[in-house]
Amino acid sequence: MKKIVSLILIVLLSVSFAEAKKVRVKGKHILIYTKNGKGYVHKNIANSVKAIKEICAKEGIIADSSDDPAVFTPENLAKYDALFFSNSNNKGFDTEAQKKAFQDFCRSGKGFGAIHSANATEREWPWYWQLVGGKFVRHAPKQKFEVIVVDPNNPSTAPLPKHWAVEDECYYSNQLNPDIHVLLAADLTTVEDKGKAEYPGDTFYKSFPLCWCHKFEGGRQWYSALGHRPEVYDDETFRAHIRGGILWILGVD
Repeated sequence: MKKIVSLILIVLLSVSFAEAKKVRVKGKHILIYTKNGKGYVHKNIANSVKAIKEICAKEGIIADSSDDPAVFTPENLAKYDALFFSNSNNKGFDTEAQKKAFQDFCRSGKGFGAIHSANATEREWPWYWQLVGGKFVRHAPKQKFEVIVVDPNNPSTAPLPKHWAVEDECYYSNQLNPDIHVLLAADLTTVEDKGKAEYPGDTFYKSFPLCWCHKFEGGRQWYSALGHRPEVYDDETFRAHIRGGILWILGVD
């Protein structure tokens, strides 16, 4: 009888411990940031914000959006659990104080997510390249190509097929942070690109990183280069990819 009681207690304790470790995202608060400086502005911004807000609503996550760098103050950022740069581009901040508030937020153990052209934001700020994981160089023409799931054990890749056919721009980055954990890679044998031999060439043999995550200076970071077409934000598979990225920066492993 004592053995049975002990076994039951062990099971109950195990369940309680598992529940304690489970990250709850309901009630979390994120800011979607879409600032574009001088230069090309993507037509997908409204679609991406709508999709992210709908994804968050299903998870019970509160989502605000803004393209105003004035939101970057310590007092305002204190209410957020994560920031998500959605197709931001070029100059992202107006002042050094805004940059410091952003930097302090990311170093405080909170989350930072970014998608598509967000790695072309703040191209003159090396710390930002390190945070986002790499700096945009150029992209191949928009086309259909295959994406390889390198690690299927992340929330953003678990719902995806091993070989994912997409229609997008294949982004190439440099200044890659060696600390990043690659989740998705473009199969370059399926990409038509006249400049491919010049860069990336054989940098990563026949593939190139497109999505990754890492823990950087105390915070959690996730980036995906996909998401050029406005209509892709209505695609359920792509939404599952973004959803996983949001969950990961909020602490879900």
